[in-house]
Amino acid sequence: MSEPDHGEHWLRRAALRIQWHWLLKAVGTTAGIAGFMCIYFLLLRHPLFPVTVMPLTGLDWLVGFKPWAIVPYASLWLYVSLVPMLLGTRRELLPYVSAVTVLSLVGFAIFLFWPTAVPQPDIDWARYPSVAFLKSADASGNACPSLHVAFSVLSGLWLERVLRKIRAPAWLRVLNVGWCAVIVYSTLATKQHVALDMAAGAALGWAVDALHFHVFPGLDLRYDAAGISRALDK
Repeated sequence: MSEPDHGEHWLRRAALRIQWHWLLKAVGTTAGIAGFMCIYFLLLRHPLFPVTVMPLTGLDWLVGFKPWAIVPYASLWLYVSLVPMLLGTRRELLPYVSAVTVLSLVGFAIFLFWPTAVPQPDIDWARYPSVAFLKSADASGNACPSLHVAFSVLSGLWLERVLRKIRAPAWLRVLNVGWCAVIVYSTLATKQHVALDMAAGAALGWAVDALHFHVFPGLDLRYDAAGISRALDK
């Protein structure tokens, strides 16, 4: 269903969505990321079962180490924050919260019962301080599925729907696809993950997204100018 025009520019539509409960969304996103990281590192530092080292494939040999990939890799945290920021109704926000919660719980369950790590490449990390910091913090564990990729895919799919509903220009939707793709690529180029981790993460992100749009068949990311305006006036 096409989103009503209401004679407004897409930036105005985006601004109204951002204003809707902006403080709640900002605090909720920050708290969610903090809670996620606490559990993630707890599982990483204290595995209950033997850690499996993931095998390499031809794609891993094809994608070499790129120090600059740390930038798009770190940009995930900004990228995933865009979705809640642009949600403008409770009917949108609750399924999204459910989706990221389910994705996190599935990933954590896999890390708990099947801890994995990537093989250490023959690279002198001292030559790349920014990447070395990432390696020391993350230890290249909790590898499969790559939740970095899973959240990128989930966020990319939601952003595409939101951008389409506010009738954002085509270049912005292309930028969304490109940003998602370069984050996925960065997981291999930083050697934080191998190709099998990437594929499993992409499948998990897609499956959680598809599940939620099946469970919530009435979910429609429509722009409701009157409804959002009433919420802002309260």
